[in-house]
Amino acid sequence: MPELPEVETLCRQLKQVILDKEIRGIEILDPKLTAGEGIVGRRVLSIARQGKVMEIKLDDGDGITILLHLRLTGRLLWQGDNNFPFPHTRFTISFLQGRLDCIDSRRFATLSVQKTRNSDFATSVVEPLKDFRASRLWEMARRRKVPVKSFLMDQRFIAGIGNIYASEILYEAFVNPWQKTDSLSPAKWQKIEEATTSILNRAIACRGTTVSDWRDLFGRKGEYQHYLKVYARQGCPCPRCQAAIQFMHLSGRGTYFCPTCQKAD
Repeated sequence: MPELPEVETLCRQLKQVILDKEIRGIEILDPKLTAGEGIVGRRVLSIARQGKVMEIKLDDGDGITILLHLRLTGRLLWQGDNNFPFPHTRFTISFLQGRLDCIDSRRFATLSVQKTRNSDFATSVVEPLKDFRASRLWEMARRRKVPVKSFLMDQRFIAGIGNIYASEILYEAFVNPWQKTDSLSPAKWQKIEEATTSILNRAIACRGTTVSDWRDLFGRKGEYQHYLKVYARQGCPCPRCQAAIQFMHLSGRGTYFCPTCQKAD
């Protein structure tokens, strides 16, 4: 699933090719999708990210916004030469300069067009690239008795962090994924804040992590997989202490960790 760094990469790349450009057409190729009306002839005013959701605002007095969530296997591909769509393409949005295709083999990606955007998101969910402060995390988590990894991945509290980056963040912060949030000290949350900021920004600079089918807007693999320290490294030596990286399931998600560096307090 594309996580925050992958979605942020797409938003930054989309700005390079469709910002201030007019939408010439939209074609829905999957009957499961029904949105798309009212956007043809509109110009792209801005492209932003809220968690894992892309928001493409158009020049309309009613504030029309295209909302796109790629879910598990969705990806976007810029077709500058207007080639035929790839297999599993669910919709295409055409511009004078080229075409934007959404490819999604499992058909979970969602597309909607709204005239207004609910602003509650900005105040109720922590955005890691804007307001990811240890003090706020501690206040949110100290009354909840859930594994810290589950908390980091809960989109009701923190936007955009998924399985890959949660595993890497907790390793970097020396925090056990199973440790309950109410038992973590402010100092531990400070380490999580620092690890989160560092890892997510570096992953964005690398255009995301390709461990399966992730590709950026131009069809290229990301590069952060070369810097992963625990994720998908079961049995490999820990970069810090040389203990074997272990793999277990936590809340149904595969979790990689060092049993020595990440002992629970």
